[in-house]
Amino acid sequence: TQVEESAVNLWNWAVTKHTGSVVSDEQRAKLRFVACRLVCLCEGSDPPEGTIRRQILMCMKTGKGWIDIGKADLADGFLEIAMSSIEKLYAKLLKGSDGEADIHVHKADVEKNLFKVLSYQAESAVAQGDFQKAVMCVQRCKDMLMKLPKETCYLSILCYNFGVETYEWKRYEQSSFWLSQSYDIGKTDMKYSVGKEMQAKVLRLLATAYFEWDCNLYLEKALKAISLANQENLHPAGCFLKIKILLKSGASDEDINSAVAEFLHHEMSLDFCLNTAKLLLEHGRESVGFDFLKSVAERFESSPDLGKITLLHIEFLLQNKRELLAKQKVEEIVIGHYTGKQLLPEALNRLHIILWDRAAKHYEAKSYSEALHWYNYSVSFYTPGQIDQNLAKLQRNMASCYLHLKQIDKAKEAVKEAKRCDPNSIFTKFSVYKIAVMEKDTDKAVETVIEIGKLAEKSSQHEDKLRVDENTGTNLLSLAAHIALENEQQVVAIKALEYLSEHLQDCQQLFAALKCLVRLMLSKVMAENEEKSVTYRLNNTFSAAHKRLAGSFTEEKFTGDTRILDAHWFRKVAWNLAVQFRGYPEKMRDFFLLSFKLSQFCPSDKGVLIAQKTCLLMAAAVDLEMGRQQVTPSKQ
Repeated sequence: TQVEESAVNLWNWAVTKHTGSVVSDEQRAKLRFVACRLVCLCEGSDPPEGTIRRQILMCMKTGKGWIDIGKADLADGFLEIAMSSIEKLYAKLLKGSDGEADIHVHKADVEKNLFKVLSYQAESAVAQGDFQKAVMCVQRCKDMLMKLPKETCYLSILCYNFGVETYEWKRYEQSSFWLSQSYDIGKTDMKYSVGKEMQAKVLRLLATAYFEWDCNLYLEKALKAISLANQENLHPAGCFLKIKILLKSGASDEDINSAVAEFLHHEMSLDFCLNTAKLLLEHGRESVGFDFLKSVAERFESSPDLGKITLLHIEFLLQNKRELLAKQKVEEIVIGHYTGKQLLPEALNRLHIILWDRAAKHYEAKSYSEALHWYNYSVSFYTPGQIDQNLAKLQRNMASCYLHLKQIDKAKEAVKEAKRCDPNSIFTKFSVYKIAVMEKDTDKAVETVIEIGKLAEKSSQHEDKLRVDENTGTNLLSLAAHIALENEQQVVAIKALEYLSEHLQDCQQLFAALKCLVRLMLSKVMAENEEKSVTYRLNNTFSAAHKRLAGSFTEEKFTGDTRILDAHWFRKVAWNLAVQFRGYPEKMRDFFLLSFKLSQFCPSDKGVLIAQKTCLLMAAAVDLEMGRQQVTPSKQ
């Protein structure tokens, strides 16, 4: 008796503490487990009715607690005890009954508990994947509904939940069974039914299960289910699903038009209508889709979101290569913009993206005039004198098109506008540079390269943060050098490569740039005989190569073989330069010493050792010769 009392107190304590959120669901399940086991162990050979009723309640709640926290296997034992206790209670009540009326009262009393235990056993079976047991339990519950009509709603929702669970596990056959059961149970007693909205929800999921299970095999069942759902309660999800099923089945445009007409007379949101139009157009139903869009536009004519419909229309016209019609739609928007029918800011931004995307496609296809056409549409939405970074980018893009079309004056105008909107942008400077190169204005090109180089040194640019990666500066300098070389402007290319070599982090790219720089300087020495200034810059270039070779040992990407090949290249060129500067002793000595320093990054084979010895001997010989020619002892 003392143990039983303690167990009941523990049970009550768990209930009160859970109400105050002191213990979790799992902790409460464990406490109930302990209390219930103790009560069961204290049961005598002939317990009174109150004790049996308490035991039934405790076993049911303990079993349900384990199910709710996902440990259904632990629930089964308690539910079996509850079932056994119900039988004991019924037998006990029959013994003490007094006539037929009493028997009916006792039976009704017991059946409520029996119904609950069977439903919990069904839950446990579904959770453990025992489909047959779950079906058997639910069938017994269904058989009891005549006597317990108020449980109709509960059992219908229970079967719906089973349908949802099995659908999520992709067990479509089981899911369709449970959902069909839910719908059938919901129809049995209209007084205690779940209601039309819930019935429609069940049928929509049933149609979805058939659709995803095997649309071809269960097409008719899916269509029947969704048609019933829409009859019960017309919902956007139901209309959308019906069209989806019809499209998948390859139904005629006429059938799809009929399905669309079903909901056109009801209140549907604009977003739903747009999604439906997208679905139709994505499945190649242009006739139905575009007609539907027209009717939607008429329906939402006074809506501020009307622009969304037009934008979708434009997008699909472009996707279907109907560019002329798309242009007409854009021109309608432009006219509307200046006659009081402006798009909302979000829609206008979306339109700019569509226009730029179309222009970019034409640019890539080298249809520069067409690209300009689309960019001009975008420009028409900006007011004169407006300052906007996107407008600056737009003008730069237009300038690029004009340059390809050799329309230099128009390119200059576009760049002028870009400078007005975003004067300090590295991209605007680059546009100025391209024009200077095309006009063969070397001074302006060099000046702009210097500006680009200085901007590349800055760690952050307002535009870079949003649109470009951290290598923007080096990428533009590399492109600047390439453009200069294409246009045979070596002076400009040299300046661009000098700045580039200062900023490149990647060793392979750096040595490629330095080699190109050396070749250009060598050709300049040969062609113009500008030894003094060019030799100084050559010396700097070789020093940069030496410095990077010395630091490149820690760079994983720059392998040993690559480093050795580059070291060989620079030492040999330095040697050749030393020989070439025979008439200039100091330069000759400097390049022999550079060749020696660079050779130290090469493997010490016989050839390299001989070259090192020769470099040092030649440098010493040049110094001796220079010393002989000096008059004062200190200089000697």
